[in-house]
Amino acid sequence: MDDGRGLAPDGTILREGALERVPPAFAPVVEAARAGISGTFGPDRLHSAYLYGSLPRGTAVPGVSDLDLELALHDEPTAADQADARALEAALDRDFPVIDGVGIVLSHTRTVLSEAERHDGGFFIACLCTPLIGPDLADELPRYRPTSLLARETNGDLGRLIPGWRTRAAEGTDPHVLGRRVGRRLVRTGFTLVMPRWGGWTSDLDRQAAVFGGFYPDRAEQMRLAVTTGRSVAPDPAVLGMLIDDLAPWLAAEYARVHGEKSPRAL
Repeated sequence: MDDGRGLAPDGTILREGALERVPPAFAPVVEAARAGISGTFGPDRLHSAYLYGSLPRGTAVPGVSDLDLELALHDEPTAADQADARALEAALDRDFPVIDGVGIVLSHTRTVLSEAERHDGGFFIACLCTPLIGPDLADELPRYRPTSLLARETNGDLGRLIPGWRTRAAEGTDPHVLGRRVGRRLVRTGFTLVMPRWGGWTSDLDRQAAVFGGFYPDRAEQMRLAVTTGRSVAPDPAVLGMLIDDLAPWLAAEYARVHGEKSPRAL
């Protein structure tokens, strides 16, 4: 049972999606994805597949929302695996106008279940992903609470991303793609900054921004602009520049002060 803040009665974070919440308009593309994944990867390569984002949350908008999938493989993803994933993305995006883009993330089951990823990749699978194919890795992961540790390990690397965003902005990277990436990441990071104090979980961008604004009212308008930018097909260049050069550096510094920085990962 949800207490209104995404928590079970014991205070742990509930898994937010379910296949039965997928809007009917998206059911054909989800079934096509299931068939395409199974046919492309097969049981020798694929351990399990998951749906995440607005579709399993039931908030997807036809023609606007994208299809997000994560595949957990038995072995470390290879170049061939990545090529197959990109080909499947292109085929689904081409054949189903109801979605605006497809993203398939590949991971290794051992990595997802590792101690290093316990509060990042593991949390993502256990709480933000909906099982689509195969055994559920969440059964091998702990129950999660909205703690400072979870905040640090999910979004405590914002400062490392800013130089790349600046470079891509200067190079003229597709503003739709960059704006979506920057806006959504800033909203998620702003929310997890205050998540332990708020005491709950949500993936709804509007609610995330509102919760953040309650703790940092001086930055609330910037965070609302981050929501708009994360959804815009043609983001305002001045707003995108402000998000990258003003909100992001402040947020990274405040995050490090409150929660510390994300633990380094082996290359």
